[in-house]
Amino acid sequence: MFFIYKIPSTIQSLFPRWKWTGNPGNKCIYLTFDDGPHPEITTWVMNQLAVYHAKATFFCVGENAMHHPQITAELQKQGHQLGNHTHNHLKGWQCSTAEYLKNVLLAEKHLPGKLFRPPYGRITTTQGKKLRENGFHIVMWSILSCDYDPKLNPQKSLRQLKQLSKPGSIVVFHDSEKAYQNLKNILPEYLRFLSEEGYNMVTL
Repeated sequence: MFFIYKIPSTIQSLFPRWKWTGNPGNKCIYLTFDDGPHPEITTWVMNQLAVYHAKATFFCVGENAMHHPQITAELQKQGHQLGNHTHNHLKGWQCSTAEYLKNVLLAEKHLPGKLFRPPYGRITTTQGKKLRENGFHIVMWSILSCDYDPKLNPQKSLRQLKQLSKPGSIVVFHDSEKAYQNLKNILPEYLRFLSEEGYNMVTL
């Protein structure tokens, strides 16, 4: 079964103000991690990244950041970037624009910066417009690892990740309990592959 999802260029073209890829210059890959911070899992991810001097962007849930400020502080200390992933992991399609914006601004109290990724990628055009009016930059992705899926075959997924990755790719993983088992099986080998292929792993 194929679980790695690469966003078609036709969909990307419908929302040109949203960031789907990074700069392909200097052979860069943009690793991103959603849903943390988690005291054990995010720390494990940081340790894996440190082996390859890799930097990543962590789109954190505000409530998690509020409960684990020491982890967000450590992420910044190690040179990683923080992004906003709403305060309560809201699905934009299931709430009003006012409620969504309020939730994002609540998360901002615990997460510096103006990078934002909508949970599940579900956000309305009106919500996106309001966020941009408040200075946020909406970041989507090029490749979704689907590490959160319990039916995922890690080895097949790793092969797909390697095949789909190219300079400028924004790749999504999750530093969450649901994804941890798959993440442990995929991330170390994927990082080794990127390093051997000469990729620079950088923040957005």
